Amino acid sequence: MKKITIVRHAKSSWEHEVTDRKRPLNSKGFRDAELVSKYLINLNLKFDYLISSNAIRAKTTANIFIENLKIDKNNCSLNSDLYDFTGENLVKIIENCSNSVNHLIIFGHNHAITNFVNTYGSLYFDNIPTCGVSILEFKIDTWRELKQGKTIKTIFPKDLK
Repeated sequence: MKKITIVRHAKSSWEHEVTDRKRPLNSKGFRDAELVSKYLINLNLKFDYLISSNAIRAKTTANIFIENLKIDKNNCSLNSDLYDFTGENLVKIIENCSNSVNHLIIFGHNHAITNFVNTYGSLYFDNIPTCGVSILEFKIDTWRELKQGKTIKTIFPKDLK
């Protein structure tokens, strides 16, 4: 049995004249990342490994979760291939994950996040919102066997306010 917690980065700011990869979070993004990550504490989830896009908005969101959920930084990595909007790279990264990882948490971008959740989960969403979290469970022994699983939980910031 494998599990993925997949997180769309929190709301980013368009106030800065920077490249897309360097866009920071705005104040709502920081608040939502705090709110959602602190909610996850109550679920007592144990993550074996964390992978985040290296874009500033995804990396910052991941760092807030790392701090609040007390995730070991030695079990975290950045991957520029997660700066992916279709989901092709996202699936490849998951399929190449070590089989010693049973619960993976990933931080990335839309439309890759929504496409992944709709393709591999059991519930359909028009759009996973910023800082939205979906937890999917798979009846597989290796990540290479990735196939449709079950959406066991979704957490959207608006539902916590």
